[in-house]
Amino acid sequence: MKRFQGKRIFITGAGSGFGQRTAEKFADEGAAEIFLVDILQDRLDIVTKEIKKRGSNPVPLCFDVANAGQCSEAMDRALSEGALDILICNAAAVEEEQFIDIELDSWQRQLDVNLTAYFVLSRDAARSMAKEKSGVILFTSSTAAFGHSLGFTAYCVTKAGEVSLMKSMAVELASSGVRVNSVSPGTADTPLLVEIAGVESVERWRKHGFSGAPLNRLVTVDDIADAFLYLASDAARFVTGHNLVVDGGHTAEKEGALNYVHLALS
Repeated sequence: MKRFQGKRIFITGAGSGFGQRTAEKFADEGAAEIFLVDILQDRLDIVTKEIKKRGSNPVPLCFDVANAGQCSEAMDRALSEGALDILICNAAAVEEEQFIDIELDSWQRQLDVNLTAYFVLSRDAARSMAKEKSGVILFTSSTAAFGHSLGFTAYCVTKAGEVSLMKSMAVELASSGVRVNSVSPGTADTPLLVEIAGVESVERWRKHGFSGAPLNRLVTVDDIADAFLYLASDAARFVTGHNLVVDGGHTAEKEGALNYVHLALS
C-alpha cells in the first residue's frame, strides 16, 4: 500500500526504536519527505540511509529537543519548504530514581524533552496545519501515564501530561481539521529497555515470553509503528483525542496498577 504517497512527515527520536521503524514504514508507503530528529548523529546517519533506500527524501536534524528554541527553528525549516502533513513527537528522556532523590535538573530535563518539546513542536506545526485545514499530530505516550512505576516518578508525570495535552489539542484543533492522538506502549523491546533492565532480563523475555502482558511478549517497534501509521491514515479519519494503548492486555489485566516498568521510548 502507498497510503502516504507524497506526504511530508516530521519525527523526533527518529534515530532508533519506535521512531526509526515508523520512519521506515512511512517511507515504504510513499512518503515524499521525512524530517528525522535525533540527538545522536551516528544514529541519524544510519536511518538516513534506510529512508533513501526506500525511496523517500530524508532530512536529518541533529539536536537536543530539550532546547525549545531549536525545536522551533527545526519546525520553521520544515514549514519553509511547504505544508507538513504529519508530526510525530516520539523523543523521550527517562531517569530511574526514587522520588526523594530526584534532583531539579533531572526533573527539568524530563519535562523539557517529554512535555515542553511536544508542546512547542505541536503548537508550531498546528499553526500551519490549521491554515491548511488538515494535518495529523501524534505523540508517543506510555502506559506509565496511568499510574506509578516505581522509580520513574518524573517519567510517569510527563507521560500523563502528554495525554492531557493531546486531548486538549484534539478538542481545540478539531474545527480546523487537524487530528491529534497518542500511542501508549507497554513494556517495549527497545535499546533503552536493555539499558535499564539489563541484557539478561531482556533476552529472557524475548526467549521465554513476558508475563507482564497477557499476550506474553514485549511490545515490538513494529507494533508501535503500525499503530502510528493507522492513526495517521485515512482509516482513522474520525479518530481524534484518543490514546491508543498497545500493551498486550497488561492494563486490562492489572486494572491500571503498574507493577512492571513500562517504557515508551525512542
